Amino acid sequence: MGKNYMKQALIEAQKAMELEEVPIGAVIVKNGEIIARAHNLRETDKDPTAHAELLAIRKASQFLGGWRLTGCTLYVTVEPCPMCAGAIMLSRIDKLVIGTMDPKGGAAGSLLNIPEDDRLNHQTEVVRGVLQEECANIMKVFFRRLRSKQ
Repeated sequence: MGKNYMKQALIEAQKAMELEEVPIGAVIVKNGEIIARAHNLRETDKDPTAHAELLAIRKASQFLGGWRLTGCTLYVTVEPCPMCAGAIMLSRIDKLVIGTMDPKGGAAGSLLNIPEDDRLNHQTEVVRGVLQEECANIMKVFFRRLRSKQ
């Protein structure tokens, strides 16, 4: 499901890696069209909130002219953190498609499961493991390079 869109998210992750950012990429799709794409820019922008998902959500909201992203699917290479999972829920995204999980910081099934928590006023359908190997590998390559530089 959505392998072509996840490939586009991986292209965004590669852009982040080229900037020496943690290589996470995201795209938002509505009616079969990519309406927003982004990658991590925390180091570049010196902004702790400049995660791929938040940047993509902002771009999609501007594109659609409102904050409600109903009818949208977010594809992200790595499981969202609590901040991003909260933003996904708050923006009313219908579906979240994840490449690889983050057992140390993920909030969409690993440590927490914000998108599917029925105690919250909106739930987001979650699909996990799309192009899992490719999404995990780019992270492994990045952190291997980082360790070798240190």
